Amino acid sequence: MSDAQADRNSARKRGLSVLGAVVVLAGAAYGAYWFLEARNFATTDDAYVAGDVVAITARENGTILAIHADSTQSVSRGQVLIDMDPVKAKVNMQAAEADLGRTVRGVRAKFSQVGEIEAQIGAARIRLAQAQNDLRRRTEAGDGVSQEELIHARDAVVSAEASLRVLDSGLAQASASVEGTSIATNPEVLASVAQLRSAAIYLAHMQLAAPVAGVIAQRTAQIGQQVAVGTPLMAVVPVDAVWVDANFKEGQLEHMRIGQPVEVKADVYGGDVVYKGKVAGFAAGSGSAFALLPPQNASGNWIKIVQRVPVRIMLEAQELREHPLRLGLSVSVKADIRNATGAPLGAPTAANSVRGDAGSDGGPATEAIIAHILAANGADKSE
Repeated sequence: MSDAQADRNSARKRGLSVLGAVVVLAGAAYGAYWFLEARNFATTDDAYVAGDVVAITARENGTILAIHADSTQSVSRGQVLIDMDPVKAKVNMQAAEADLGRTVRGVRAKFSQVGEIEAQIGAARIRLAQAQNDLRRRTEAGDGVSQEELIHARDAVVSAEASLRVLDSGLAQASASVEGTSIATNPEVLASVAQLRSAAIYLAHMQLAAPVAGVIAQRTAQIGQQVAVGTPLMAVVPVDAVWVDANFKEGQLEHMRIGQPVEVKADVYGGDVVYKGKVAGFAAGSGSAFALLPPQNASGNWIKIVQRVPVRIMLEAQELREHPLRLGLSVSVKADIRNATGAPLGAPTAANSVRGDAGSDGGPATEAIIAHILAANGADKSE
């Protein structure tokens, strides 16, 4: 072997030795990194921003007159988004107000009728007493009174008794509709009040307001559009209440618990922004379990595929306001699993974290209208 060949073999051996040393050092470094750091964290890039999409739909049939917010615009809770033509609703409201006034006057008349019949009964009792006295005197007079006069006296008593019975029956009939109530609590008045509130609800539905604060999305409403009940018009996304659905491999969940701290980085901000979050809960099944066409592994050859389970990560509202996220954005998640003392399942909850406003019947304004109509039509005069 020549000296040149020997030198090449020697250089090759030294190179392999150096490469081997580098591989060993790299393996040792990675082993140390895994033992001291990596094994304490679970990471995944299969994670996306999710959140509520609050639908704004037509509550009544109508025509859109004005649209006060468009896609990408921020709105506050209670802000009016859409005005619908209120003409028919206002007419219904006026009709309901008139009906309430008419009903109050009718019930007042029934209360007055009861008083009138009671007065007539008092007069009838006086007439009956007089007729009975006349009959007694004529009976005591004996032969001093003719038989015909005595018969007339008896007929007068019978007639007075019959009149009193008729009036008693009329009083019972008149009292049936008003007994035990005042004008304001009479069933007929309460039914008219309910109709007025229904008309107020219909009128209130002519304005659609944002049930939550957020950003407008999916606006399809157009001015002049005739819409039916339930027609989707736009949506509101509360961007300061979004969360992250991170799909971890099933083997990463062994030490993962609710409440563990999490770091989230969004691709839209690169690595400059780090969100602090917490594990909020685990899905009830893997992604494939809830797929439209779940895999069937009971027949044929089977190959084990590692499943991924969605894990919900809640983020701080303040950080979301400073660096807003949008639904569907890709993020990377790093969960600290060193403290595994938390619960694997969340505690039962009685309500959702995001709630919209209930329907309105006009509130104090409607109550003021009702009180005014009752007073104007004398509801307090027969209490």
